[in-house]
Amino acid sequence: MHWTDYLAPLMQGAWVTIQLTIISTLLGAVLAFAFGIGKLSPNRLIRAVSVGYIELFRGTSLLVQLFWIYFALPLAGEAFGLDLRIPPLTAGILALGLNIGAYGAEVVRGAIQAVHTGQYEAAQALNFTPRQRLWRIAIPQAIPEMMPSFGNLAVQNLKDTALVSLISLGDMTFRAEQIRNYTQDSTTVYTMLLLMYFGMALVLTAIMRLLEHSVGRWRGARG
Repeated sequence: MHWTDYLAPLMQGAWVTIQLTIISTLLGAVLAFAFGIGKLSPNRLIRAVSVGYIELFRGTSLLVQLFWIYFALPLAGEAFGLDLRIPPLTAGILALGLNIGAYGAEVVRGAIQAVHTGQYEAAQALNFTPRQRLWRIAIPQAIPEMMPSFGNLAVQNLKDTALVSLISLGDMTFRAEQIRNYTQDSTTVYTMLLLMYFGMALVLTAIMRLLEHSVGRWRGARG
């Protein structure tokens, strides 16, 4: 086989990798805001749940989380008469999203806490409610500070998608391993795989920088 014959299956896997990256990153962003804000909540229960989620998913291996969702969760469900089998793509999205969400939550928390206290004092003097202070003062100023870290997390999430090949999901890494097993052409296959991940990371980095620039302009316009 010529190396050009490897492109078709690798591109099929690339589409799966792109889906995983986009959906799990969006899921992670939602979870990051929910639990990052939750960790700052005055409500003890909400704060405890948020801290528990963050520490659990930051303190355990993503690979173990993936295996637990895909292999262990259905077995646990059977014990209660529930069918909790999850398709590989959904399991991959959940594991990646939950993991990046936990790291992102700390980014959100830190960015909100970094907003100058004078901003809160001014809002309080204007009789803003705590919710108004959060959504009108803290978050608009914190989002631009979050963007560089979110960009790094998004690229890391792209690289972490390779783990889903271990649950037989046909992403780029899985397709590359199939080709290698068939051709024994490890050097060519893995070089192509490396370059494809590198190219996708460059595109994702460019997109995140554009978002960061847009958010910076939005902050400047508000200011």
